[in-house]
Amino acid sequence: MSANITAVVDPITPKDAVRESVTRKLLRDPQALIAGSILLVIVVLGVGSPWFASHDPNAASLDAVNAPVGTPGYLLGGDQSGRDILSRLLLSIPTSLFTAVIGVSVAVIIGVTFGLIGGYSRKTVQTSTEWVFSLIQTFPGLLLLIVLVPLTGGDYRITMAIFGVLLAPGLYRIVRNQVLSVKNELYVDAARVSGVPDSRILGRHILFVVRSPIIIAAAFLAGACIGIQAGLAFLGLGSTLVPSFGAMISDAFANFYTDPLQLVWPSALLGLLTASLVLLGNSLRDALEGARPKSGSASSRGTTRQAPQNTAPSVALLDVRDLAIAYPGPDGKPREVVSYVSFTVGAGETVGLVGESGSGKTQTAFSVLGVLPREAIVTRGSIQLGGLELLDLSEKDKRAVRGRRIAYIPQEPMSNLDPSFTIGQQLVEGIRCAVPGLSRREARATMMGLLERVGITDPDRVFSSYPHQISGGMAQRVLIAGAVATRPEVLIADEPTTALDVTVQAEILDLIRELQAEMGMAVLLVTHNFGVVADICSRIVVMQSGRVVEEGDVRDVFASPTDPYTQDLLSSILDEGTVRLDPPRTPEPVEAQK
Repeated sequence: MSANITAVVDPITPKDAVRESVTRKLLRDPQALIAGSILLVIVVLGVGSPWFASHDPNAASLDAVNAPVGTPGYLLGGDQSGRDILSRLLLSIPTSLFTAVIGVSVAVIIGVTFGLIGGYSRKTVQTSTEWVFSLIQTFPGLLLLIVLVPLTGGDYRITMAIFGVLLAPGLYRIVRNQVLSVKNELYVDAARVSGVPDSRILGRHILFVVRSPIIIAAAFLAGACIGIQAGLAFLGLGSTLVPSFGAMISDAFANFYTDPLQLVWPSALLGLLTASLVLLGNSLRDALEGARPKSGSASSRGTTRQAPQNTAPSVALLDVRDLAIAYPGPDGKPREVVSYVSFTVGAGETVGLVGESGSGKTQTAFSVLGVLPREAIVTRGSIQLGGLELLDLSEKDKRAVRGRRIAYIPQEPMSNLDPSFTIGQQLVEGIRCAVPGLSRREARATMMGLLERVGITDPDRVFSSYPHQISGGMAQRVLIAGAVATRPEVLIADEPTTALDVTVQAEILDLIRELQAEMGMAVLLVTHNFGVVADICSRIVVMQSGRVVEEGDVRDVFASPTDPYTQDLLSSILDEGTVRLDPPRTPEPVEAQK
């Protein structure tokens, strides 16, 4: 059992073997150590407050009225009502912690969820969510909380839940803006091509990337929630039976001229708590930012190339007829970028879709995959895969085709692998997404076998490596392994050798040819490189300005092009002796890629 993953899909929790782990970086950060230690002590005191407190926080004793520090049984003294200051201080900690948890949880759940949806979805959804959160942001937060006190009964938990809703627009905008900058990354597009549902792309790839600003924002919001609750309690808006820093500060302020020291204890602890949250959030953000490995590339050694083989098409497995694609122009009217494009690809056949940049070849390939940009409009035409009309499918049905019956090999292999996760994590999660019920062990065994098949001599090392730890040629082999895992009927290769040196290009072309012969796949090769077309394709489709200008057998077109555009392209690239009419050579032994 196997499945397709053309690039990055559905990762699990990464463990960086090269860079420092988040935990190690935090342990080496003095700011994180100090802030975390203070916060840990405060949390422990708060959790253990029922046992640490020696008095009921609301119990008053005439003997303890304004008792000085060090009074037996009253370590920090008593307030003007005769209550134990230490007990009230300890039992105020859980109030503040619950305040932060409730407020931040509500804000994060609402803000992050709708930020992901608003940033990733279509324009109409973005506009709707933006309008709703702009409306929420117009509410005067503190004033609204004061007005709603009669309805909440002074319960700080309900008050903080409402405050969390009022805080959500800030998180929404942070997440939305981050998603807008991430959603067009190539590894996100590659995950869509692999058939991964949008919900999993948002939850695994995009959310993982935007987590750092969420963490720092949540730390600030936790401090804001604690401060607002303390402020309301200071104003007397809340239950007098619930101990809190705000109520203690209010009592101490009223008694300032009698015993000013009473104001120090709650103010200092409140300040330490909020400052520790913010500083720890900053440190955690820095650690998370630094834990992401950077993409890179390296050259690899390769083999000699084999001569091209012409494969006669059997039946039209992929049939594109009169396809037209348009985008909204400046005046709002659709303008076609692809017009009346028609071609077929038979089982076992390799067809080259050729043209300059802007000719429409990639748009045509993306329409077959069903991953055109959201603003694109297919105005007419038909795309059939084995008789199945792809243009009529719902997004759910398209995902059942992508990565299973149609696979995709992208250009720029390094950009199509998520740098945050290992190769193995991406491959395993992709195959499990495509094949429900497949165990992690079975998925790993399948992908290890495929890595060996595509010429990787040390699959264990590559499996546990991050993208920046392997060469560009090896990364392309990884993508090919994922692409053929489901034994697809059609393989679309979009400039698969553009970012590679000529030696590795020959390796990759040979590998595609071998896999096609084994699996009987139809291959649609999108390229501007006529050398690649001459090497591997049996037929060629030439596009100019969104239209097909010439189509035919590669040898015939190269020898006698009929369209002036094809003639110009060939004359600018080839000389008379370049057309490959020589008989096939015996390939030299292949040296495994290191």
